Amino acid sequence: MKNNYDDIRPYGPGEVKPAVESLLRDRQFMTILRGFIPLPKSVIRFIIRTMFIGVNTPLDFQLRYMKHVVRYVLRKCSDGCTFGGHPLPSKEQHHTYLSNHRDIVLDSAILDLKLVEEGYDNTVEIAIGDNLLIYPWIRTLVKINKAFTVKRGLSPRQLLESSILMSNYIHHAVKEKGENIWIAQREGRAKDSDDRTQESVLKMLGYGGDIRELNIVPLTISYEFDPCDYLKAKEFQLKRDNPAYKKSKQDDLDNMKTGIMGYKGRIHYECAPCINTWLEELQELPKTEFYAEVAKRIDREIHSGYKLFPCNYIALDMLNSSKANVEHYTDEDVKRFEKYLDDQLGKIDIPERDEPFLRQCMLTMYANPAKNKMALMS
Repeated sequence: MKNNYDDIRPYGPGEVKPAVESLLRDRQFMTILRGFIPLPKSVIRFIIRTMFIGVNTPLDFQLRYMKHVVRYVLRKCSDGCTFGGHPLPSKEQHHTYLSNHRDIVLDSAILDLKLVEEGYDNTVEIAIGDNLLIYPWIRTLVKINKAFTVKRGLSPRQLLESSILMSNYIHHAVKEKGENIWIAQREGRAKDSDDRTQESVLKMLGYGGDIRELNIVPLTISYEFDPCDYLKAKEFQLKRDNPAYKKSKQDDLDNMKTGIMGYKGRIHYECAPCINTWLEELQELPKTEFYAEVAKRIDREIHSGYKLFPCNYIALDMLNSSKANVEHYTDEDVKRFEKYLDDQLGKIDIPERDEPFLRQCMLTMYANPAKNKMALMS
């Protein structure tokens, strides 16, 4: 395993302390730490080394520290997070959680916390694009936190080779290491919250063997408010006005920081049953039809798992200039949401702001979960 997967895997037993030492030698990382701990670097290094006594694996690190960090973020930046499923995934198996994608950092971190609180024996290893690992210290830190690397920006041949390697690793992690996996249903976030599973993700999972071995659980993540909504709207206009526009490294860092520390309102995580319960029905389909049908069914599971909040119904009615969903919200809900929209739009600092376009982008983000869930009932 070590030789095959060294380039992408998280750190293993015995590798955490050397990784921490490399962080303590990183000037940029130490400068950031001093922003939180205004002490001499020698003192900071002593504190960090002391904190990592007895931390030999990424799971040790998560259980000792990360669960408390996530609880702090939820207390400070949300109105709580609930976790459900009918039923919850079996504790006798390890699973691959395939989910919609709301936050670069927190999606998997909150799942880790909820699994620990529910008494599961392990957290998740997470797939993270190397485009986000913009500094060496970020790469080191995420590997301490059980992340494995998804390589981006490759040629078609390199992409195939990378996908096969990653698929083999995921099968190895679930079957042999006894790990759970978290992976997004598509590359990158659906910035308009129209969550759809990419067939290419499912095909990648199939390269390493039968996808039934992965015990895939569709997972729906619902936020009442997305703290990055105005950043997404801003990006929509910038790309509309300049198709060649690309985010900078600083933009990615701003997104991560805003996503973690911005206000989220209520959060809900909903697990669907493992897809093995219905996967057998599709085994006779040709491969092209098989993955298309699996993607559609996973989408239905994810859409049905949305927890809808008043703002979702309000946004849908605003877009349609109707009152079709008025029974789901009050006048106070409308006032609160309108103020929220105005405040978020006010944060968009670009020349030639197209206010109607930006507002429509944000309304669409909040309307799409309601639209998709309601479509299942029609």
